[in-house]
Amino acid sequence: MKPIWLSWSSGKDSAWTLYQLQKNPHYQVKQLFTTVNAQFQRAAMHGTSIEILKAQAHAAGVPVQLIEIPDQCDNATYQQIMKTFVSKTNVGHMAFGDLFLEDIKQYREDSLANTPITPVFPLWQQDTKQLAVRMIEAGLKAILTCVDTQQLPAEFVGRAFDLSLLKDLPKNVDPCGERGEFHTCVYDGPMFREGLRLDLGVTHTVGQFHFVEVCLNKGCR
Repeated sequence: MKPIWLSWSSGKDSAWTLYQLQKNPHYQVKQLFTTVNAQFQRAAMHGTSIEILKAQAHAAGVPVQLIEIPDQCDNATYQQIMKTFVSKTNVGHMAFGDLFLEDIKQYREDSLANTPITPVFPLWQQDTKQLAVRMIEAGLKAILTCVDTQQLPAEFVGRAFDLSLLKDLPKNVDPCGERGEFHTCVYDGPMFREGLRLDLGVTHTVGQFHFVEVCLNKGCR
């Protein structure tokens, strides 16, 4: 089995990618890695706290490495931080949960082009409506933690990622939110040895994005 590291966002796509790799006899997931905002100590865009990221990793039975990036990080700084991170790894493969955005896939391939690391895309070009249904029917449970209000009404934040949600999504919204319409936090599913108990806290808006605080074990204040 080839050791592989997985880009972990805390959301459903990375969790489902983990599940696919767990079932694949050719790979063994040795490490999760995710970027976190150094100022707020949360996963970028998803807003997931470090406490939850670590709890997810524990539930998956795979360690997670947190890569700090500055708030309002520009692309040049981000690239340098990730270049340093990649240069210190000794793994031959890295997996990503990208679905159909060609520019994102190309960006990852270009970033790893001059390294010994081969990018792997287990979910690439799967039908996102069918994929969303498969996730839900397999027992994946997630909460919408962030909504881009230019693409989806703010009241969708905090909703469960379930069949009811899929029915209510506007037609222009991808069922997996691949264009950034929404982001999720996974708390249970076949990729975990045990589920997490999450509670919802306050909501807030940053620019066009509407967030809900998600906490472990009634930890919201």
